[in-house]
Amino acid sequence: MQVTIEDDGCGMDEEQIKAVYDPFYTSRTTRKVGLGIPFFKQAAELAGGWLKVESTPDVGTVVRAEFHTDNIDCMPVGNMNDTIHALVTMNEDIDFEYECIVDGRSFVLDTREMKEILGDVSFKNPEVSEFIRSYLSENETEILGNMNN
Repeated sequence: MQVTIEDDGCGMDEEQIKAVYDPFYTSRTTRKVGLGIPFFKQAAELAGGWLKVESTPDVGTVVRAEFHTDNIDCMPVGNMNDTIHALVTMNEDIDFEYECIVDGRSFVLDTREMKEILGDVSFKNPEVSEFIRSYLSENETEILGNMNN
């Protein structure tokens, strides 16, 4: 399984990229530790995979990880649909593009396209929230087929 997380934020210089693997480093001012990347890296490596961070100041950051899902130490992913649904509905000010690819079959949820169609309507609107949940579920079922059974 490969995971790619990209942003178009402030980016990091070489020194920050090296420091991001340190659990006691964070650029945040609200807390003194930043465990996300170190835990993500550890999980990937325990599963026989890897994690790499690439970043350019004033351009953004790309985090790529690979997990060997047949490895006994690969932790369960959990419910991605619930995770994506929560991220999208609780962070309307952030644009998300979620792409799920399995054996050449794929689907994309792009909040920019949804915002264009919905205009001022909030993702927290119960009908919109349920549409997002259903869209994720139906598309996952379509591309996974019988893999979940």
